[in-house]
Amino acid sequence: MPDLVFDDVSITYRTAAARGRGDIAAVRNVSLSLPAGGTLGIAGESGSGKSTLAMSALRLLPDNAVIDGQVRVGDRSVADLSFGELRALRWSEVAIVFQGAMHSLNPVRTVGQQIIEALELHVKDGWRTAEARKARLAELMDQVDLPIAKAASYPHELSGGQKQRIMIAMALACEPDIIVADEPTTALDVIVQGQILEVVKDLVTRRGISLLMISHDLSVLATACERIAVMRNGELVEVGESQQICTEPREAYTKQLADAFPTIGDPASRLKPVTRRTDSARTGSIDAIDAADASAPARTAVEGDAWSTGEVLLEARNLSVTFRSRGKSVRAVRGVDLACRQGEIVALVGQSGSGKTTLARTLLGLEAPDQGGQVLFRGKPLGRSTKRLREFRRQVQLILQDPSAALNPKLSVYESVAEGLRIQRYPGDERAQVAASLENAELMPPEHFFEAIPHELSGGQRQRVVIAGALAMNPQMLIADEPVASLDASARGEILALMLRLRDELGLSALVITHDLGLAWNIADTVAVMYHGEIVERGATETVLLDPQHEYTKKLLAAAPKIVGREGVLATAR
Repeated sequence: MPDLVFDDVSITYRTAAARGRGDIAAVRNVSLSLPAGGTLGIAGESGSGKSTLAMSALRLLPDNAVIDGQVRVGDRSVADLSFGELRALRWSEVAIVFQGAMHSLNPVRTVGQQIIEALELHVKDGWRTAEARKARLAELMDQVDLPIAKAASYPHELSGGQKQRIMIAMALACEPDIIVADEPTTALDVIVQGQILEVVKDLVTRRGISLLMISHDLSVLATACERIAVMRNGELVEVGESQQICTEPREAYTKQLADAFPTIGDPASRLKPVTRRTDSARTGSIDAIDAADASAPARTAVEGDAWSTGEVLLEARNLSVTFRSRGKSVRAVRGVDLACRQGEIVALVGQSGSGKTTLARTLLGLEAPDQGGQVLFRGKPLGRSTKRLREFRRQVQLILQDPSAALNPKLSVYESVAEGLRIQRYPGDERAQVAASLENAELMPPEHFFEAIPHELSGGQRQRVVIAGALAMNPQMLIADEPVASLDASARGEILALMLRLRDELGLSALVITHDLGLAWNIADTVAVMYHGEIVERGATETVLLDPQHEYTKKLLAAAPKIVGREGVLATAR
């Protein structure tokens, strides 16, 4: 079984100097080794170079990437391999689990066909016949804890966790010696994330596979890897045993990365998300530490609870939602009672499929509730009249999970933010309102962003644009569906801190839909836990998260990856 070695590797992307960018040094003089049968995690934020380094192991970088140094699999330099040798190496010796299973799978082929394709293209003696490949498929589905019947499904028919298991099965198909997993659990709920990590750990232990895992989340890496390397701005910051990196880091940046995901029960992180960037960094720089923010006193739980005396803004009473298809009925929401008061942040917590998003869509008037259920805004039934819904949707705005999907890639930031104003026929100064909204979303100076298009912005900046579009309507409440699920550590903290500031300065209420208990600890006054369409537990954040009464709440807390040795109840990951 071969080692994977990065020997003084530097990777530069050559870009058009005419656009003012020139060459971009993505990786700088990195030396790392993954011994046979070992597990190594590479941690870092977006743009740190971790994925670029990992993809160089199989020469999967774009043509404008220039690699200096050596990447070796065993005693072979990857750069010296012919196309045929490289093709033989891929899948058979080194396989990759790509980030974002939905985008990596072919939507018009069944997942079973896609696994078999790897066996057909990289044939070994044991799989030369169709019968042998079908037997191997059944074996692989069993290894990732999926019934063989799921092999006949198309990607859209599977949950996020099931799609990720299929990606792992594809990587295992040709019995590789090394697996590279690039953010394999990003945006998965804690239950599914825990299951995926258990599958990975079990396969590594049982089959002796070497694992190189990429993530921005140290607690995920600590769960699966013996050693962790931390990267920043293309450089190696620190390498060590997982326990040491997470609990006794030598470098300040590593500590910031570890602290970015809060510890439930730690008073220092209660109502105070960790941020690193200065105001100037909101235009794109990621190098500075926000000393003022670090020294600011945290808001206390008492301050947060003071909002709970406000007027009830949005309320669900005995709300049920049933979907009917092909003669079958599925009740997605069952008899829910939920209220959000003026200036209150409520976290609606639960795993995928629990009914959270359906409840949110019904609260917004996008789904009709079953007879007997009501949605009330300021004590009045929402109704279905166009005029009433139009005014309601101006006052209650939605923030979608994926900012890349929420923004039209062809529209400038100005056009995206102004779109709602035009739909609502805003009578005032449009340009001034767009500028004010961008400032409220902490994109400054706003004029700097007017002509930018989404692909020119970072993930955190794109999410700020989405928030600015919501703020442009001067709403009284935001409904945010997994607002930080796809963001890295520092962007996550910034967006959560922004939501707290909007509540404190503008009095905005928020219903935040999430599977992330750490997010609830960071910003929520109240937590409601949803399971199989029902609210099974709710109350003040400290009460629910520190003294859970329902077994499902306890299961959610137990499923979150833990960093042993850190203070508090547990260190949580998304």
